[in-house]
Amino acid sequence: MKRSHFFAQLARMKLIHRWPLMRSIEQENVAEHSLQVAMVAHALAVIKNTFFDGALDPATAATQALFHDASEVLTGDLPTPVKYFNDDIAKAYKDIEAIAEQSLLDMLPPELQAAYAPLLCTAEDAEYAHLIKSADLLCAYLKCAEELSGGNKEFVAAQQRLTAMLDARMNDEIRYFLEVFAPSFSLSLDEISSPEF
Repeated sequence: MKRSHFFAQLARMKLIHRWPLMRSIEQENVAEHSLQVAMVAHALAVIKNTFFDGALDPATAATQALFHDASEVLTGDLPTPVKYFNDDIAKAYKDIEAIAEQSLLDMLPPELQAAYAPLLCTAEDAEYAHLIKSADLLCAYLKCAEELSGGNKEFVAAQQRLTAMLDARMNDEIRYFLEVFAPSFSLSLDEISSPEF
């Protein structure tokens, strides 16, 4: 039986730091980010299904979100200002991501590749892709809220940019999440632990 480096590569997600051009109070890595995006994607699906007549599978949303940045174990995390500096760079980076996704998929035994292809390769289902991107943006927005609440003004412009991006894709489930869950990310431990707040 041939050995596979697939999971050893994925384990390196914890070594890829996010926000590499920003001074952060708390470092964040791709593994931590992916877990949070999976939880938020799951929540968005549940919110949509519960309150807004959705028919999404929250487990599918969460699982796809867990792998949404897996290719960064091969590419690293390219900072957003660089990644989207112009259309040519954005397209080239998308091409690099696609090659990295395929490279990861090729590390798996052939019998397992069909099961992982929908997770590693860019989501083909537009509704899930939109939901996962929304969760990704929400998590970046929440990171900004945490940094700002700690007094780190380095994240002011990033939060403004993310607010505009969320406004542009605003829907019922994003609005619900922002109103019900997001404000707590600016509070202290005592505040989120006390029923008085």
